Amino acid sequence: MRVKLDISYDGHNYIGFQRQPQGATIQNEIEKVLSQIFNQSMTITASGRTDAGVHALHQIVTFNVDKKIKDLEKLRYSLNCLLPADIHINDASVVDNEFHPRASAVSKTYLYYLNMGEQNPFYINYRYEFKRILDVNRMQNAAKLFIGEHNFKNFTTKEEDNLNYIRLIYEIEITQNENIVCFRFKGNGFMRYMVRMIVGVLIMIGLNKENEEFIVSKLNDSQRNPVIYKAPPQGLYLAKISYDKEEIK
Repeated sequence: MRVKLDISYDGHNYIGFQRQPQGATIQNEIEKVLSQIFNQSMTITASGRTDAGVHALHQIVTFNVDKKIKDLEKLRYSLNCLLPADIHINDASVVDNEFHPRASAVSKTYLYYLNMGEQNPFYINYRYEFKRILDVNRMQNAAKLFIGEHNFKNFTTKEEDNLNYIRLIYEIEITQNENIVCFRFKGNGFMRYMVRMIVGVLIMIGLNKENEEFIVSKLNDSQRNPVIYKAPPQGLYLAKISYDKEEIK
């Protein structure tokens, strides 16, 4: 029996999603509680990793169990009772054995929040307290250059990639509500630090310290020369994993 869990978490107390031999991770916490519930060692598979300090609104994981689970809502309730308060199971459902949370995904959506106004101490773990005014219109225009299929080898720290760093970005939307800027990214996949490095470049453009030619050169550079700009993790949220091909048409 393969069970899919839809999970939210506050990442600021964790060194990342992926299991580590030392330090608190989201995967460690969930596997520990599942092992306690089923009285056996349990392993989960996720749609992807998030780094230290990054949050999730809807992370998807699966696990396999030999016994039949009669009441998934009871399982969800038990998990939420035993998990730390900063990890929450939104939904539990049964999927077929062909379903894979990463390989079956058709798109991922990330959000990034930035504050251009005065710092608010209550939000320092949940958005980038940038405290400077950006040219949002200039960033919106520059973001269009990332749309489509490109080689993002200079927008990740990964040393190797089985897709040769090729990713397809469907949408980038940048909106402003008073001093809060929200970046929304939707694509078929994102590599390590990719969203944060793109945001970092767009911030430099919003400060008039880089221009659109910088993006063009980095997307088409035959040499691997990663950008030096990277927004901090606090403002980043894994917002949605879609498994419906109709959503990307």
